[in-house]
Amino acid sequence: MPEIKVTPLGAGQDVGRSCILVSIGGKNIMLDCGMHMGYNDDRRFPDFSYITQNGRLTEFLDCVIISHFHLDHCGALPYMSEMVGYDGPIYMTHPTKAICPILLEDFRKITVDKKGETNFFTSQMIKDCMKKVIPLNLHQTVQVDDELEIKAYYAGHVLGAAMVHIKVGSESVVYTGDYNMTPDRHLGAAWIDKCRPDILISESTYATTIRDSKRCRERDFLKKVHESIERGGKVLIPVFALGRAQELCILLETFWERMNLKAPIYFSTGLTEKANHYYKLFITWTNQKIRKTFVQRNMFEFKHIKAFDRSYADNPGPMVCLYCLSNCMIFNILNSKGC
Repeated sequence: MPEIKVTPLGAGQDVGRSCILVSIGGKNIMLDCGMHMGYNDDRRFPDFSYITQNGRLTEFLDCVIISHFHLDHCGALPYMSEMVGYDGPIYMTHPTKAICPILLEDFRKITVDKKGETNFFTSQMIKDCMKKVIPLNLHQTVQVDDELEIKAYYAGHVLGAAMVHIKVGSESVVYTGDYNMTPDRHLGAAWIDKCRPDILISESTYATTIRDSKRCRERDFLKKVHESIERGGKVLIPVFALGRAQELCILLETFWERMNLKAPIYFSTGLTEKANHYYKLFITWTNQKIRKTFVQRNMFEFKHIKAFDRSYADNPGPMVCLYCLSNCMIFNILNSKGC
């Protein structure tokens, strides 16, 4: 059997900076191109020097595949394509292509405009990078060239997340990216055709960790939120990533309707608001329940959740605020008010 070589350029025994180089049947495929959020220097990027010490990457790679829009899987993409140099095909699903540049630009603003860091990609580089993207449809076999073919499958996790089956001749590799086998409030479970790949590359972030059931965690969360607003308090909920924000919004929206609560719920404007637009647009990527009720009501058209405005910080009485950790404006405002 010919050799299949798997080289982590990032995320090897580490969380963040996901980037796997697979050499199969004479083809080189880069799986994800993420950024490590714990570093502020070149260590935040994958080690592209393993591919070539100098010069562009185009002649050394046959294609790049991005599994989903979280920055630890796509954050280094403009740096790789525009600063290191890559002009070949980049594959990702339609929702990922829509949301990815939103997150990249948001992170660029924080890193460059606010922190003043250098050696970072520009807004134009993000646009130029996205022009190289070829959208993938689920279950569609794509011929990258005469020998290399790829096929995407639903991964759950976040909107547009995909696993990918890569084939070169009789050899094949399955890359899961981040996936979820348990349906949640807005997405279904991961699914793939029955297959026998030579190698399976899977995420293992939680490994053997045993966590409380999701139902118990949600019940405890809602109990704490309810107790706080009943006392007239203000609840600040940090949201680590898109996808989690939408899940929490649906959870709170459902609870507010069931309990007939009147306290306002706000989310930080900009990032989450833009992403919600695409969640409404790509409704076919959500779970069966949301698709079934879509005609009567789009679950992402929230009745109780509104965009946050600075002036709301002075409002008396209880409120709930969801804010992205990339935008701590709400926290700073409310904290300055002694909330």
